[in-house]
Amino acid sequence: QGKQKKARKYAVMKRMISLRDQRINEKNRAKGPVKKKEDPSAIKEREVPQHPSCLFFQYNTQLGPPYHILVDTNFINFSIKAKLDLVQSMMDCLYAKCIPCITDCVMGEIEKLGQKYRVALRIAKDPRFERLPCMHKGTYADDCLVQRVTQHKCYIVATVDKELKRRIRKIPGVPIMYISRHRYNIERMPDDYGAPRF
Repeated sequence: QGKQKKARKYAVMKRMISLRDQRINEKNRAKGPVKKKEDPSAIKEREVPQHPSCLFFQYNTQLGPPYHILVDTNFINFSIKAKLDLVQSMMDCLYAKCIPCITDCVMGEIEKLGQKYRVALRIAKDPRFERLPCMHKGTYADDCLVQRVTQHKCYIVATVDKELKRRIRKIPGVPIMYISRHRYNIERMPDDYGAPRF
């Protein structure tokens, strides 16, 4: 019979007793958290999120022509694949003047994609696109777009990303533009604005 190999244990820490353990002297023992007695007469403060004044049920009064449309990276890429002119197709969808807006984060994302997506970069640098500066840390475009439409309800979000769509559907009063059947469609747009229903 071969000698059984004993596996060496690496980085084994010595067990330390808790500072609140009963075996430690009373004066050296750590004290537990002291609970404050609640004052029944004190005014209870609750933080309630402020609802935007522009929302009237599903009707968003800040939306109206010219529409400002926040464009996502994949929306530009899918538009190129479907051979759609962004500005013209947006106008065909909404029957009004549309201003595509692109944030610094989305721009950075397209630039990172490299040489393969140079057409998308050229489209994004089109003078008809409005450039929105970002003040936050990091360059994750999805968080940037969600944060922007939560603060300002005057945008339509153009995206094909299912995850981002799901996040934006939770925010009331923000319509989503997407691509289906080689054309742009819009969801959650109030009927009064003349957006086509499919």
